[in-house]
Amino acid sequence: MRVLLQRVQNAAVTVDSREIGKIGRGFLLLVGFTTGDTLTEVEYLAKKIAKLRVFEDETGKLNLDLKQIEGAILSVSQFTLYADTKKGNRPSFTKALAPAEAENLYEAFNEKLRQAGFAVATGKFGAEMQVSLVNDGPVTICLEKEAS
Repeated sequence: MRVLLQRVQNAAVTVDSREIGKIGRGFLLLVGFTTGDTLTEVEYLAKKIAKLRVFEDETGKLNLDLKQIEGAILSVSQFTLYADTKKGNRPSFTKALAPAEAENLYEAFNEKLRQAGFAVATGKFGAEMQVSLVNDGPVTICLEKEAS
């Protein structure tokens, strides 16, 4: 499982010219799954994200977590995080988890974040989406948990 986390001032996702998810300050998460991923990886990364201290405290140090700044999450499914570009110029997506399985894990991941007390807006799984954001910092972190 891979999550590309971007600290944002705001972010939104649009499908068919209609905004379906929007947040103010917080995290934009691009979320991808690969073969072998289970709820173990989902739970691990949800906990990691919930406690990740990447917001400045009063001294300017990255010391505060999302809950401390009362931030929100915009979670967007992103199978292209598992693009393989080693051969040729056209990416292969054979390492991405099958859509039905990935959607179940994506929903479970978002629910774990909600259970941790966060407001979670989402894109639409499998849809063509347009994502807009104002990256804050910029702070962008790639998180990964390989299947056990």
